Amino acid sequence: MGDFLKNNDIIRLTDYTLLDKEENEHEMRKFLTKAKRYNPAAVCLFVKDIRLAKEILGSNIPIAAVVGGFPKGDEDCDEIRKEISNAITLGADEIDIVLEPRDDEDFPNQIELERGIEEQNKVLEQQKADFEAIMESNKKLNVLINTFKKDLQDLDKRFTKKNRDIGKLAIERTKSIERIINKGSANAQRCVELASGAEHTEEELKATLKSQINPECPALANPNYVPYQ
Repeated sequence: MGDFLKNNDIIRLTDYTLLDKEENEHEMRKFLTKAKRYNPAAVCLFVKDIRLAKEILGSNIPIAAVVGGFPKGDEDCDEIRKEISNAITLGADEIDIVLEPRDDEDFPNQIELERGIEEQNKVLEQQKADFEAIMESNKKLNVLINTFKKDLQDLDKRFTKKNRDIGKLAIERTKSIERIINKGSANAQRCVELASGAEHTEEELKATLKSQINPECPALANPNYVPYQ
């Protein structure tokens, strides 16, 4: 192909192909490096070589992946579908399928394969949608975590105000401390309910005064409350 490959216009219309099941990584790297230099219309190879092709070629040259038991074809429709799915996941730009017309009803036909590809594309789209939903949930979770951190810092300031000794106060003012703890427990339980997805009450949403809020998690429980700085 030496003289032929000098014609760049023709090269850019051809698929540069290596379909040898006995080839090793060194031979494949040599093939891909040459393809990168000549810049053909596409490289044609087996699915197992796509990852290396992406590594060397990036997205500059399209990758055509051969599936279906080349060169004889494959009777297992499920295996062909899996191979197509794997090729798409790895980044193939084109799928070349080897079909051998036979009388066997189990052998996949064009309609079956097109249906299989469509199903795989739906799965990939769903995976993409699920990933985006997870990322959005993570954003909301981070906002919630930051909200809890702020409320915890405010709560810590209240308890350590003027170096107060809670243990000593509990002995000296048992009833008062018991009442405060019970109220605080109820407020904390409500915080957990809201963090778990419970709806705000009308009173919680309308609370704008310090006497109206849930002091254990005001940023979460009372979104319209603006504390004085």
